[in-house]
Amino acid sequence: MVDIGRGNQVGEFRGLAGPYWSLRPVCGGQEWEAEPEHVRPADPIERLRAENARCNARSRGEVL
Repeated sequence: MVDIGRGNQVGEFRGLAGPYWSLRPVCGGQEWEAEPEHVRPADPIERLRAENARCNARSRGEVL
């Protein structure tokens, strides 16, 4: 998912938090809450970039 309210940050949908959606960065990190009207599905290239960033972070030992 892409949160356009946070500068097009890509995150994984984690669940509902009241009226908000809970998203987590693909590379790991702290979840954030987003308004559903500011979230859209990620394009294939956006997903690929996020997954690539996760793989790079994993190779550096930053995420498991």
